Amino acid sequence: MTINTLLGRSGLCLAAALLIFSVGHDAKQAAAQSIDTKAKQAFLMDFETGAVLFEKDAHETMYPASMTKMMTVYILMSRLKDGSLSLDDKFTVSEKAWRKGGSKMFVEVGKQVRIEDLLRGIVVQSGNDATIVVAEGLAGSEENFAREMTETAQKLGMTETRFKNASGWPDADHVTSAHDMAILARATIRDFPEMYRYYAETEFVFNGIKQQNRNPLLYKDIGADGLKTGHTEAAGYGLTSSAIRDGRRLVLVVNGLGTTRQRAEESEKLINWGFREWNSYALFNAGDVVTEAGVWLGTEGTVPLVVEEDVAITMRRRDRKDLRVSVKYEEPLPAPVEAGAVVATLSVQAPGIETQEIPLRAGRSIDLLGPVGRLNAAFNYLVWGESQ
Repeated sequence: MTINTLLGRSGLCLAAALLIFSVGHDAKQAAAQSIDTKAKQAFLMDFETGAVLFEKDAHETMYPASMTKMMTVYILMSRLKDGSLSLDDKFTVSEKAWRKGGSKMFVEVGKQVRIEDLLRGIVVQSGNDATIVVAEGLAGSEENFAREMTETAQKLGMTETRFKNASGWPDADHVTSAHDMAILARATIRDFPEMYRYYAETEFVFNGIKQQNRNPLLYKDIGADGLKTGHTEAAGYGLTSSAIRDGRRLVLVVNGLGTTRQRAEESEKLINWGFREWNSYALFNAGDVVTEAGVWLGTEGTVPLVVEEDVAITMRRRDRKDLRVSVKYEEPLPAPVEAGAVVATLSVQAPGIETQEIPLRAGRSIDLLGPVGRLNAAFNYLVWGESQ
């Protein structure tokens, strides 16, 4: 049996229907036709649902430059979260770290630096020196730490990423993709909600030197609160960013841009477009009863069909009226029915998105009727056409 439902503005309304509405086109094509970017690679996603709002060569190999430091920070935050490290612990500055070129926190060789200062030195000041101090402090050497970075990336699902150093210093084998950088950003925000606040800091003073955060979106009124810029001659200008408005968060990665101005303008444009044109809709909360299914030869005639997890969908606002939700199961369900058993499927369809198939579980157990009850049910079915 298939029950089609239309999600109206006032809520969910279940009604029997004869047609199955089909999806018109996939999300990648829909997004590409409506906006473009000067970035060589780009990836825009909804944080909560993981829906892809826009992508451009998002799986193409690219150099992450200083966006690499997001993984150094991810591992550092992991140690802080599990308690093996504290913000007041200190790491010693090696000569290698002190001598490292590029953007610097300006640590001094031989000195011990607090973990919290190193964290800010990486996130706010993009200090290459600070990343080496952390890498050596956590893994003994930057080479060992780079292997841990790649292993962590694989565990997060960043299959297109290989790290060779902690800072993003140019290396032909140090590669990633816009898609993978978005995975890392999402994991950072999800796994470290309390420590993520460091990414929103606009300045940090160390050794009497004040430096500004290079993330241009932090200085604009668009809800941005992270994450990290990157630039090398080979990579161009890149930015992994995130912004939140009215409780809804987007994650964006752009790379391969020609100037800092383009980086700022393209990032702002894509984020504003994502919030304006797309929205997330909560359909069901975990434990909600979607509908009731008939039961054959059971001690009760129906059983509630329940969603185990929250169900939400991200889609173009203009396609809201075409959203369809259907429930599929074989009716009647034969008794006995065990509570928690998967007995049906919730299907969510809309233009421009992949169809979601969510299992529905029996909300309670229904026992099989005894011999007399089954005989009466069979008699009623033969005489009156009733299923019980």
